[in-house]
Amino acid sequence: MTRTENKTNLLVIYTGGTIGMMKDPDSGALVPFDFEHIYDQMPILKNFDYRIDFHSFDPLIDSSNMKPSFWIRLARIIEDNYELYDGFVVLHGSDTMAYTASALSFMLENLNKPVVFTGSQLPMGVIRTDGRENFLAAIEIAAAKEEDTVVVPEVSIYFENQLMRGNRTTKFNAERFNAFVSGNYPLLAEVGVHIRYQYNNILKPNFKKLKVHTQLDFNVTILKLFPGISEVVVKSTLSIPGLKALILETFGSGNAPTDPWFINCLEQAIQNGLLILNVTQCKSGSVDIGKYETSLDLGRIGVVGGFDITTESALAKLMYLIGEGYPKERLTELLQTSIRGEMTIE
Repeated sequence: MTRTENKTNLLVIYTGGTIGMMKDPDSGALVPFDFEHIYDQMPILKNFDYRIDFHSFDPLIDSSNMKPSFWIRLARIIEDNYELYDGFVVLHGSDTMAYTASALSFMLENLNKPVVFTGSQLPMGVIRTDGRENFLAAIEIAAAKEEDTVVVPEVSIYFENQLMRGNRTTKFNAERFNAFVSGNYPLLAEVGVHIRYQYNNILKPNFKKLKVHTQLDFNVTILKLFPGISEVVVKSTLSIPGLKALILETFGSGNAPTDPWFINCLEQAIQNGLLILNVTQCKSGSVDIGKYETSLDLGRIGVVGGFDITTESALAKLMYLIGEGYPKERLTELLQTSIRGEMTIE
């Protein structure tokens, strides 16, 4: 496959999910949209005057079945086609979109082209679908250039008139069209009559060669704290065979129970080599270990503060960093460094 010169070249990657479904006229059942005939279904695409190619996963993947092996497959598709296209649009189920977008942001080092994730709450073939507008806007954003330089050279999520940094985003609503929130980072763009890019919020291109990382380490888990969490639950989680890192979802600004058994369990695990990252359960706000007495012990025993990183981004970042083979000291340092714009250091 070759580029079409003097035109913007885009690759749309359909992985699965609600956006790519339509009703079969005979059975009434939802079936996958045939993107080979999308210009017949959406002739308005011709008005863009872009070259738009499509790659559909076979088989298609419901986003609830998402696995890190899929992230690797997706990253390699982008790598293989990187020089052929000016931008990429990834159609993905919304349930785990924030996880995949976060993972791709870390796996695609020196990304200098747009990778825009989008999807929908209603299938493309439904009259009131949000998929059509999401898809068209994502195409326009992926193609956007100013002075021959792409406008959004990073992994982003577009949903319901809002463009957000992929590794800052969380799905928070299962019914409304505005399904995602970026609680700790402002929008990259707002879409109305015009697309208003917030240039100061967008990562700047570095024009270095793309480097794709696919050596993810999956020996990471999440422990969400709740009132009344038992010693059995904590110990069982910490004793998972082969576990290398734990994301501890704490209360508020990084607070946790002060029961001696709880602190002792975590301290012993850290002494045995486990890396524990403190991430808040809140959709907005930051971990500040030591701000309250209920987090002082966590700092003392070596729990690493995650600032305002999302759980989705924390999971992806840990899989990426551990997969790179960094020693624990360097891992700790990088977890407290924003390497893809994934958190704000205060």
